[in-house]
Amino acid sequence: MADILVIGAGMAGIATALSLQARGHTVRVVDRRGPGEETSHGNAGVIQAEARAPYAMPRDLGTLVRYALGRSNDLRLDPLALPGAARALMAYYRHSAPSRHQAATRTYSALIARATRDHGKLSAEAGAEQLIRRTGLGEIIDRPADFETRARTAERLASEYGLTLRVVDGAALAAEEPALRPTSAGAVLWDDSWSSPDPAALVQSYAALFIRRGGELLRSEVRTISESEQGWRLSTEKGPLKAEHLVVALGPWSPAMLRQLGYRIPMVMKRGYHGHFAMEDQLGRPYLLADHGVVLSSMTRGLRITTGAHLARAGAKHDFRQLEHGTDAARIILDIGDAVPDSLWQGTRPCMPRMLPMVGQAPRHARLWFNFGHGHQGFTLGPTTGEILADILDGRRDALTAALAP
Repeated sequence: MADILVIGAGMAGIATALSLQARGHTVRVVDRRGPGEETSHGNAGVIQAEARAPYAMPRDLGTLVRYALGRSNDLRLDPLALPGAARALMAYYRHSAPSRHQAATRTYSALIARATRDHGKLSAEAGAEQLIRRTGLGEIIDRPADFETRARTAERLASEYGLTLRVVDGAALAAEEPALRPTSAGAVLWDDSWSSPDPAALVQSYAALFIRRGGELLRSEVRTISESEQGWRLSTEKGPLKAEHLVVALGPWSPAMLRQLGYRIPMVMKRGYHGHFAMEDQLGRPYLLADHGVVLSSMTRGLRITTGAHLARAGAKHDFRQLEHGTDAARIILDIGDAVPDSLWQGTRPCMPRMLPMVGQAPRHARLWFNFGHGHQGFTLGPTTGEILADILDGRRDALTAALAP
């Protein structure tokens, strides 16, 4: 059995550590923050069983112009970010061509199909089933014409992948969710999806399971990584660490960490924001406001409103306009209450141009392994890609692992 260091204590890193540990390896996790305190904390808390296709870059001029002019709340674009992101965005555009997107979807859908099962196994073993809600995900649509179009698309998707779907009009939705005002045209309800009222706590419960099983969690910033005859040596603020194998699962910080080893990995950095509101009533499931680019989810700190994507320069100031627009839209259909103090959050989603996470052995180092680049679905897919990486490290090679290989 091997001695393995995992850099990264988010959902992907902790789940990878558990999967490796279950196969008999000695595993330590190192991160500058505690488990689930970065990107894994800030998401909408949805385990998306319905998300069978990755997000492609729009290729029609009309949509691109709307994004450029700031007329869609799905994405906000900082033009000054374009030069630095040009390489990754051009690759993203190429991979979003229909034939390439279809190929990526075949792999992506195979991953998503496992997500609830893999979370179910871990949450049961961790004693964290109270942090999992099996109540589905809804998409609320404002306008009747858009509702009919979305319903037809959802029905095709549900039929293709064997998903449980319900389509309800605005009145039926309000009857099912008393907190909602009957102002929308209707909703599509994906009953197979799950969610968590506290995403960070779910990661922390998985980390606690890892520790109970003999794993070691080290809180320290990794400064440098270098290869040695025995494997890998890490320089950290608390001293050196050594291991035979090294797994990089640092989400959006992975490319920067790997530059010192000569890797130049293009990544589209999409910011996301959330805020909490002291809403008294609880929603039965999370809801995407399809016309406003935000997700509403009842959580332990109140109603969380989570935005779509903001393409911004590294280090640029916070821009909460997407969240403000989404908050205004939420107030039309809900009594969301006052903002919870100190609840505003900003994080970065690590989106790969090919729209698939990098999972597998590094191209130029035999005992270096990658598990990052999950885009919007790190919370959903962490346990699944953790299992796959552990299989790869133990010798698995097949069409799925080839498609995910760095």
